[in-house]
Amino acid sequence: MVERVTESGGSATDALLRVPSGTQPLTAYDRGVAHGLLHADPEQKRAAQRLNTLWQALQTYRPDPAGPARKGSLLGGLKARLGKTPPPRPKGVYLVGQVGRGKSMLMDLFFGLAPVSHKRRVHFHAFMQETHKRLHAMKKADPSLRDPIPPLAAAIAADAWLLCFDEFQVNDITDAMILGRLFEHLFERGVVVVATSNTRPGDLFQNRPGADAFRPFIAILQRELDTLELDSPHDYRRGREEGARSWIVPPDGRAERELDAIFRRETAGAQVVPVTLEVMGRALTIPVAAGDVARCDFEHLCDRPLGAGDYLAVAQRFRVLMMEGIPRLGPENFDVARRFITLVDALYEQKVKFYASAEDVPDRLYERGEGAVAFERTASRLEEMRGADWAVPHRTAG
Repeated sequence: MVERVTESGGSATDALLRVPSGTQPLTAYDRGVAHGLLHADPEQKRAAQRLNTLWQALQTYRPDPAGPARKGSLLGGLKARLGKTPPPRPKGVYLVGQVGRGKSMLMDLFFGLAPVSHKRRVHFHAFMQETHKRLHAMKKADPSLRDPIPPLAAAIAADAWLLCFDEFQVNDITDAMILGRLFEHLFERGVVVVATSNTRPGDLFQNRPGADAFRPFIAILQRELDTLELDSPHDYRRGREEGARSWIVPPDGRAERELDAIFRRETAGAQVVPVTLEVMGRALTIPVAAGDVARCDFEHLCDRPLGAGDYLAVAQRFRVLMMEGIPRLGPENFDVARRFITLVDALYEQKVKFYASAEDVPDRLYERGEGAVAFERTASRLEEMRGADWAVPHRTAG
């Protein structure tokens, strides 16, 4: 029996999960409202009801451990004659809405209570990085392997047949080309998917080179998952009590001196040395690090051709990241802004404490241009990470 769980959710979700075994998500949600852990929100309640329906379907659903039997095959015909056709796979759920509406909280609540032993909850960026690594390893181990997608899908499905993806987003053409066939094979093997996103399925990877080739995958998502929009008027990440000053404006000499004092406090006298991380056979050096605290300027991590794997490696290695000189961003440097968005996603997912000096507050860093709507999520996350209750349950890797 395998259970794969990544760190997720905050103290509110942890409290919601302190319920007897067999509790349904809707019951736990209602209990959270009654005990003041959650605000009563009709949109969240509607989503909790849909997830509860899926929870009920999973009570009796189990995918065929032998995998898919192709239509018309000898095995498929034999199973049909013996009345052993696999049970219908429940439709998954795609939760979409603006930032801070409770999508991740609801998915984490469902995941924690799901009556499934083989399950996994993972940030979508991390899943795609892992997918690329596994494909690379499979091709290296067997150069004659012409199509690694089917065996990779089989391995993923054997490990976890309930997959919960947080922050489903597609920005990379390489990811876009892999996803259609990979998910088709996963669904054939009975995998059930729940996802959260700020982007509707039909808007994923649109207005980009290669978008036409990506449309079949959009059709797969729309066929296999029910899309549910959370249209709550409240951003629950905002309005938290602010903790110690962690976002310093502007990035001048005073800000540098303040960050120096924070660095001394966080490192507690640990030796300062450069740290080199290995990412997919490449070396990424953090020039200033002490223990599990790293410090760099904005250009070092965001004005270079780095990707989600690099930022995930940084977030897994360090408990604290300090960044100097975050500029205002706009249409002329969208690629830089996109890297910063990906970096913040990784820091947020790994619960890294983030200190920064910047030219403006998060809400005003990137107000116009391609990706400005996506940056609203980043600004919301940065505000949450400034809160006094921002937890740092971090394990240093390496």
